[in-house]
Order: sequence, then C-alpha cells, then structure tokens
Amino acid sequence: QVQLVESGGGLVQPGGSLRLSCAASRSIFSMYIMGWYRQAPGKQRELVATATTGGTTNYADSVKGRFTISRDNAKNTLFLQMNSLKPEDTAVYYCNARLLYVNYWGQGTQVTVSS
Repeated sequence: QVQLVESGGGLVQPGGSLRLSCAASRSIFSMYIMGWYRQAPGKQRELVATATTGGTTNYADSVKGRFTISRDNAKNTLFLQMNSLKPEDTAVYYCNARLLYVNYWGQGTQVTVSS
C-alpha cells in the first residue's frame, strides 16, 4: 500500500536548478516524516533533507541554503527545490518515508550536474 514515486531528475549545468517530486501514498503521508536522501556511485546513502507533517524541516550542511524541502499535504507530494547545483550533488535521489524505525523508499531519480 505504501508507494513512493520520484520524478524530476535530469542533467543540469553547475549553478542550475532542478525540482524533484515524490508522489506518496495517502496511507502514510499524513503521519510519516518525509525526506530526501541521495547516493553517489560507490558511496553511502546520505540524508539530504526531511520535513514533518507540521512543517519542521532539517537539512544536511552540504545543501543548506541551496536546497528547499516542502510538502503539499493535500496532494500527498513531497518536493525538493535544488538551486546553485554543484557537480558533487550528482547522485541518485531517493524519497523516504519514516515513522519511528519503519522506513519506506522510492525507486530513485538520477540527478547529474555537469558542464
């Protein structure tokens, strides 16, 4: 019943912008903490940003000031607005839903930042 589907990835030049979307299942969106993670080839998956239903957000230091996480509770959709993109932002980005220690993941969407 839990489905997380990411979209919006692609190829952008350094300094460019991109917005990712995550369509979530209504069964979990209202109570789960939603977030974005990313994983580059050969590296560990890392947290990018999270957002609670009440609007509390947090960001990894590496993206703070450049990325903005938001959620549309009416549409059960999570967003990640990425500005001032850098080559080191290149990774597969995953949507995540978490409640306590229960986690659900999307299939991921590729983001490539290159000139």
